[in-house]
Amino acid sequence: MGKKKDMLRELAGRIYDLDVEVYEKLGSSMGRVFNQERENSIKELMKLLDSKSKSPLLRSQLALISNMARTIEDDTVREVIMKKYEGILQEVTNLPKCFASEDILDEKIAQLNEWNLEERFSKDNRLVICIGRAYGCGGSEIGFVLADALKINYYDVEIFNEVLRRMELGREMVEDQGGVPSFQPAPKFTVGQWIKDVKRYHGLPRRDAVFFDQCDLICDMARREDFVVMGRCADAILTNNHIPHISIYITAPFEQRVRRMMKINKKMSEKQVRELIRRLDKKHARYYEYYTGRRWGAVENYDLCINSASYGIDGSVELIRRMIKKI
Repeated sequence: MGKKKDMLRELAGRIYDLDVEVYEKLGSSMGRVFNQERENSIKELMKLLDSKSKSPLLRSQLALISNMARTIEDDTVREVIMKKYEGILQEVTNLPKCFASEDILDEKIAQLNEWNLEERFSKDNRLVICIGRAYGCGGSEIGFVLADALKINYYDVEIFNEVLRRMELGREMVEDQGGVPSFQPAPKFTVGQWIKDVKRYHGLPRRDAVFFDQCDLICDMARREDFVVMGRCADAILTNNHIPHISIYITAPFEQRVRRMMKINKKMSEKQVRELIRRLDKKHARYYEYYTGRRWGAVENYDLCINSASYGIDGSVELIRRMIKKI
């Protein structure tokens, strides 16, 4: 146990130090991922490194560091830092409890798939990959690994956080629940507060204002950079704004998802896991259909639909890479 703790502490320390180094190379133009003092940050990182259930948070934090590192203008400095990041990422990925490492692969049906996709995404456009996923299918892990393999940015909850910052909304008013905003009941306002909110929300209901601000942010990003984005109705948003992108939907058989999530969330009973998967899938479907008018998960809405149980996480990443020919 002592050796494991020392190993986690050393790895957490390098993650913290990399965050500091990236920030120092960029100056004050972008913020730090870990804002607490070093020892407290390392303790929190150690908890994340030793927990499957918290792997999405760690994944987002590492993605932020790599996203910022890729903006460093000096090629030599950027290359050195990215090598450090890739080394750290490899060690994190190899941890038994990290990144929800339980795969979704069903080896029996995996043997049936030998695709050779040759379509190439236009080099004249930014490479924007929108991924929708059913809960528990490994979609977030596939998106994160794909972005890292392609050396492009990865966005998930970061988009939601940026929308909150731009709209000056606190987490006491709205929070992200697996890619879907959840709003707290509005308090009773004074006239001054009411006027301020009318301006903040452009006269729209809070839920709609957040969504439309999210639309503006995603479209602006898609015109400027290559990235992978999880959910957020990004595929429909970019389609409606005539911005080229690749849309992918990832799912897996329900029973396979249940088995995987039970391995990841060992404190939950099978009944609780089944209820959680059904509830989150329905929540995603309602949100997507309300704002897009399209049916969530309907094959006609996507360029590629993947049964991750057929390929597993790494196999799904390789399938997508072969499709876009960006290896």
